[in-house]
Amino acid sequence: MKAVQFSKPGQAAVVDIDEPKPGPNDVIVRSRRVGICHSDFDLLAGKYILPIEYPITPGHEWVGEVAAVGEAVQGFSPGDRVVGECSVADDQHFGFTINGAMAEYFPVPAAWLHHLPDNCNDTVGALVEPFTVAYAAVGSVDGSDTVAVFGAGPIGLCAVATAARKGARVVIVEPDAQRRETARSLGAEELVDPAAGDVAEQIRELTGGRGADALIEASGNPAAMATTLLAAGYGARITNVGINVGNEQPARLGLIVEKSLSIRGQVGSVGVWPAALRFLERTGIDLEPIVSKQFALTDALAAFEAAEDRRNNIKVHVANV
Repeated sequence: MKAVQFSKPGQAAVVDIDEPKPGPNDVIVRSRRVGICHSDFDLLAGKYILPIEYPITPGHEWVGEVAAVGEAVQGFSPGDRVVGECSVADDQHFGFTINGAMAEYFPVPAAWLHHLPDNCNDTVGALVEPFTVAYAAVGSVDGSDTVAVFGAGPIGLCAVATAARKGARVVIVEPDAQRRETARSLGAEELVDPAAGDVAEQIRELTGGRGADALIEASGNPAAMATTLLAAGYGARITNVGINVGNEQPARLGLIVEKSLSIRGQVGSVGVWPAALRFLERTGIDLEPIVSKQFALTDALAAFEAAEDRRNNIKVHVANV
């Protein structure tokens, strides 16, 4: 069968490998769609947060169809459409420390799987993993809240869609005009361009001087992270989900106490998937605007090139067709 392999840092190829066989507690899944995440580029560069052994097959954002099940597996049958978590165990990350979904068929522990709702198509299914991160980051908001989302990447856009469906007024802060418009299509009511002036002042103007009630920092930009303190209203909740490793930025830390702010980080989405899938099923959110391009598995290297072009593409999917 065909699979994408990273054979060593900086070297990727579509290769022929043997089809997998299920262990007692495993499910063999036929891949349908796989999303490319920028952490996949970290994996390719050999810079992942856990030790990596090459060769490795990437792919942790995926939807597939059950092809076979191990003898001890219950609750899954051939033909079921499924999605799977990628970091249930601290030292095992699917698609990073163990082979992932960017192959025609792949094994995955049954305990990591969830059934995909019937009203979610394959494109939405391959967005479930980033959606669950955004869903956890948004938390409890309602129609009384103004939610400011910083960064209109996949997780930021999923946060926009989540907060909007929960009834909140959503403000997107994003320098790229096309991504701002994508955020609008997913429910953002107010679009803030950082180049148009002071971001915190723009948000205060939009809220009658109050500031945002909840802020989701999804860009990982150090300046944006510092700006959330300025744009927050009294008692606001700030969630940092954008990845920022080792960068520094001056920030008015006294505002944490002055405004009685609650600040947390969100890494992954363990324990959130069942609720997030129920939310997707109930609301019928259409996340397709997030996907810019789709490539066949045999053309996966071109898909990686497209995914690196962040100016023109938000999310790129690889399809096993």
